[in-house]
Amino acid sequence: MFNSDNSTVFITPLDLRQAKFPTVMRGFDKAAVTTMLEDASSGYEEALRENERLRQDVARLEGALDQFRDLEGSIKTTLISAQKLAEDIKANAQQEAASIVREAEGKAQTLMLLTQTRIEDAQREVDALKMKRRDAETQIESTISALQHTLEFVREQDLRDRSEKIVAHRPRLEAAS
Repeated sequence: MFNSDNSTVFITPLDLRQAKFPTVMRGFDKAAVTTMLEDASSGYEEALRENERLRQDVARLEGALDQFRDLEGSIKTTLISAQKLAEDIKANAQQEAASIVREAEGKAQTLMLLTQTRIEDAQREVDALKMKRRDAETQIESTISALQHTLEFVREQDLRDRSEKIVAHRPRLEAAS
């Protein structure tokens, strides 16, 4: 309802129940108006109670909604933190893996160099042993050749001596004193 100044005026159920109307001749049936006003008052009262219950429900739901919004904010913050943590863990794991790979490659390189050095040392030793073997073979061949020449010389001497008829030398016996 509005007043003449357009401000809202609220009529309560009690106002409806206690409403008094002037009587006029040929006016409305008083019992019917009273019954209708009581019915309207009861309906209005029920509507006000329902309205109040709905306001309380709205307030409760708005409170729950605020809690859910706060919870949603917390969940978003937690999710962002979890994603950041996961990214950090992943980045750290990648860095650590790269470090491990670099370290392993360094060790492998060191082992390769060490192995290469050992192979070169072994090859030098093999080459030195081959040289010693050739020297030994040459020495043996020289010794064999010298022995063959000596043997030939001895045989030639033997042949010459046989042909010259050399008298065998016998030791003299000295008188016993």
